[in-house]
Amino acid sequence: MNDHMPSKTKTIAIFTATVIIGYILFILPNLFFGITKINGGLTGVNLLITGLFQFVTVCLLVYFSLKLLKKDFQYIGLSKNNWQRDGILGLIAGLVWAALQFGWLIPSTGGAARADIAHIIEMMDGTLSGLLFYIGLGVIGGGITEEIFNRGYFITVLKDVFSNPRLGLWVASILSILLFAVGHLPTNAVEWFDILVPTIAYTVLFVFTKRLTAPIVAHGIYNMSAILLTYYLYF
Repeated sequence: MNDHMPSKTKTIAIFTATVIIGYILFILPNLFFGITKINGGLTGVNLLITGLFQFVTVCLLVYFSLKLLKKDFQYIGLSKNNWQRDGILGLIAGLVWAALQFGWLIPSTGGAARADIAHIIEMMDGTLSGLLFYIGLGVIGGGITEEIFNRGYFITVLKDVFSNPRLGLWVASILSILLFAVGHLPTNAVEWFDILVPTIAYTVLFVFTKRLTAPIVAHGIYNMSAILLTYYLYF
């Protein structure tokens, strides 16, 4: 790679533009299907289309951003190293949080009456295909794409702007957690708890392993488990 790395000012400018455009790309298909109501709106096959759109466009954005920074995907943690150990860590984390949430938190805070559960049921549209398409969105758009963008890219690039690596890692990790949580639009204490706990867990997995395998697996397994459990328990 070229040894002439971009200046900190240029890195911050590229990072800021990438983050803004990235969030727009995540939101865009939701707005499109929500407003136009094409093919039933944000339901059915449109859920899978949304996940694929987010994956392709956000990954391309990250690729070109890293290219401008003279970096690659390995720099942000996409690596095969220790994938089995990382995968097991992610599997355990995702299943534990799903068990705690659906075994205790959701039943004790309203169950099927909760707004998020009702919304999931509505988006699945009562069909097996709707269930599978929603899992596709949860794993592709959520588990894979969100982790590449919010953990891998955001934390790694931002922390390296700081002269003090430890301070940079803390600031980048905390900002990543807060922005990711806010992006899910929590409206009360329970919803904040619901999003902050797994977000902190994914961040810890990324920081601990320095790779994306564990948080991707944890996030994907949790999303898939949550969708299946909602269908089984509340539909």
